[in-house]
Amino acid sequence: MIRLLRSANRQPWRSAVMAAGRGEFFRSFLEGLQRQPSQRVPETGQPNRGRGRPRPGGSFSGQGRGFSGQRRKERQRKVAARSSGGETEASSRTGPPKEGSHRKPPPCKLNLLESLPSEILVKILSYLDPSSLFCLSHVSRLLHQLSNDDVLWQRIYALEFGSRNWKLKTSEKCVEGEDGLTSRWKRLYFKSMAGQEMNKWRKPLKDINPYTGLPRQTEWALRSLNVSWELTLCEHLGQEHTLEQSQAHFFESSVIVHWSDGIHIKFNHISTIQLHGVRKDPQSSVRTRKPNWRSLILKLDAGSQFLVIGKDKLIKVLLLQQGVIVGVWRGKNQVAFIMISLHFHKLVEKSLLGSPACPYSEPVELPPVDDVDPELGLHGYSLHFVLHNTGTEIMSGRFQQLFCHKAQIQRGMVELQVIQRSNLSQHRSLSGSIRLPWRHEDMTGVVENCCIMSLTLLDEFQKPFWCVSTPIHITMAKTAMSCDYSGHDFQMLYRNADGEVKMLLVWLEEQKQFFLIGLKVCIPVTKVNKRFNREY
Repeated sequence: MIRLLRSANRQPWRSAVMAAGRGEFFRSFLEGLQRQPSQRVPETGQPNRGRGRPRPGGSFSGQGRGFSGQRRKERQRKVAARSSGGETEASSRTGPPKEGSHRKPPPCKLNLLESLPSEILVKILSYLDPSSLFCLSHVSRLLHQLSNDDVLWQRIYALEFGSRNWKLKTSEKCVEGEDGLTSRWKRLYFKSMAGQEMNKWRKPLKDINPYTGLPRQTEWALRSLNVSWELTLCEHLGQEHTLEQSQAHFFESSVIVHWSDGIHIKFNHISTIQLHGVRKDPQSSVRTRKPNWRSLILKLDAGSQFLVIGKDKLIKVLLLQQGVIVGVWRGKNQVAFIMISLHFHKLVEKSLLGSPACPYSEPVELPPVDDVDPELGLHGYSLHFVLHNTGTEIMSGRFQQLFCHKAQIQRGMVELQVIQRSNLSQHRSLSGSIRLPWRHEDMTGVVENCCIMSLTLLDEFQKPFWCVSTPIHITMAKTAMSCDYSGHDFQMLYRNADGEVKMLLVWLEEQKQFFLIGLKVCIPVTKVNKRFNREY
């Protein structure tokens, strides 16, 4: 090999090898190693020590045997591997490959759908159901145009609702949309489907309970439509946990939804909490089950401020924004349960008509204009007020003819005195103790001094003006509220952007019960002005 290298250095084509590149040199060097010369290599005058006498053909007796032969073979394999890599590098530098080299052909950019006639494609699309056809229209411009074929959607409409005696006008067959022409029959199909579906539950909801001012059949509508509520917990690292409701407790004007099964997450790991209304299809089998429609009801940041409203030996109860209760195991920061109270006002619409990303937007219903009444919006209110927990009703009452004069507007709030401390006839006793039961799988417990408040405030036209259902807790009053009772004074406060509620209570030790001696509801004057078009 040394002779070959020395002879190669003395050859005149050394400059050619240097110019052709390293890959060409290694390839020629490999061919020289693999080729056996037919004549002996001429003697150079220096003996080959340790090599023995050369055999016929120019090979020595010790060549290819023992440790030196193995090293030589390994060196040859390494040279072969380097030559193949060098050849690839040289071919990439020198331009197009030579004859005999193999290269993968570029992928075919031909769209096979565009090569088919439109009649055949429409025939293929006719075998799809409407939901799949609607999703397919968002794939490409070609499929969007074909999936809006008017004849195709007319056939779908006829199969679902039967044939129509009248025909569409020429100007109504296609409607210009954002992405081009949209089939009139397609729009008519989805409009009819939505109207047919909503008529199933909107008609029963027209029956209003005069005592609460809410539809009587709200619970029936939710149960008949198989509506449930799912909770999505998003971690800071992006992982999501979807929880199905464990229990739902229905009351006269609200429902308490409880999640406790399958929660394995720490509270400080939660970034956001999302509540979705989900309507499940009980008729769909496992094979034909379709994704359930999810309607966003609320979304809140779990990392925001929270308030500890109660605790027992096992858990502590945290109150987040928008009335979300989180039970956390004491000492572990592990979530035990989550509880949310939902008011019945527009709950069916919120659970069905929203989207997975946007909640349902409630339409504004303005009352009739009355320019004769100088204090419109300050009188004629009615209040339905309930204190309850997951199992029992602690207190319920309806209060009418609530008012506030212009001169009584303070701090930008319209104050409605529901129960006055000075009027003993208005005071009410609370049945049972104020507590909130909780459950986690097979474990149960009770947290004292907190419960759920459900409030429905109606205006003088008996339309819902402020509706809220939220947890509330008792705190010790700083000063004595009443001299008519010998007991400890407590208060319960609630405040948000839509209003304030303040309750005054007295604990009678002998009777072992609370008395409600004061109740005041405050509404922002800006809310009143916007509703009744006033400038108070």
